[in-house]
Amino acid sequence: MSSVSAPPVLYPAKRALMSALWYFEIFQHPLTEEELFRFSNCPGMEREVFKAQLGELVGEGLVFQFDGFYQAQNAPGWVSRRLEYNRRADTFIPIARRMAQLIGSFPFVRAVFVSGSLSKHCVPPDGDIDYFLITEPGRLWLARTLLVVFKKIFLLNSHKYFCVNYFIDTQHLEIEDKNLFTATETRTLLPLYGQEWYEQFCAANNWVNDYLPNYSWHTQHGILPHGQDRIKRSLEWLLSNRLGDWLDHLTMRLTVTYWRRKFRHFDPQTFDNALRSRRYVSKHHPLYFQRKVMGAFAERIGQAP
Repeated sequence: MSSVSAPPVLYPAKRALMSALWYFEIFQHPLTEEELFRFSNCPGMEREVFKAQLGELVGEGLVFQFDGFYQAQNAPGWVSRRLEYNRRADTFIPIARRMAQLIGSFPFVRAVFVSGSLSKHCVPPDGDIDYFLITEPGRLWLARTLLVVFKKIFLLNSHKYFCVNYFIDTQHLEIEDKNLFTATETRTLLPLYGQEWYEQFCAANNWVNDYLPNYSWHTQHGILPHGQDRIKRSLEWLLSNRLGDWLDHLTMRLTVTYWRRKFRHFDPQTFDNALRSRRYVSKHHPLYFQRKVMGAFAERIGQAP
């Protein structure tokens, strides 16, 4: 009588490696050995142990290796797809740096980081450049509106290189949502402008170590410091008064009213998670990608041995 062998039991170290691969499987994104180590929640694991565990997973047929990349599915086409995305990202990075310098010249902007796919050095054919901004307190919505108006008038409302969709202010640097998705997005942010505020942002979000203990923050080299030229300084002086307060309240009220009308199909909880709108934060994620990713990840984890 033949017997079917049971799947290998995944002990904690191996499961941490597999979980990282399962997460990026959602994006059909294979990882290098170094990336797999960074994204694995295995604090204190020595590199030799990590390599041994990874080798065993490959030998057991749970991990597939193609040209230096690792993935949990036997899909070699993912590698060529990723390399194509990497090459496209190479062309986007110089554009992002120029745009970050431009965005940083706007009143009340203190720091500019790249988020989304480009922050992982991957850009799909329909990809754009997403920016995460830190602003002066009490002027977040005014700064946001100035940037949106600039995009609509001078960039003909193009999102490709100028998608400003997440703002926080300097007094609220800690990300409120805490899960694997937000930890990954927070840790991989690519800082381009506002070095001193990036340092404070890192200090305020050490909670990501609970999810990605092996992933270090970016080095400070090459980040433009926050600066204020004469025009920016003059505009901020002109709006650092009751008129600025009134404009910030007005722009927030008009924006949120428009969003509530446009996304009236969202229940209150979904609206708050996807379009969080407070004086100190503006998040414009109408596709609510976080929920889709975490739902898919939970389903994949449920299928694991």
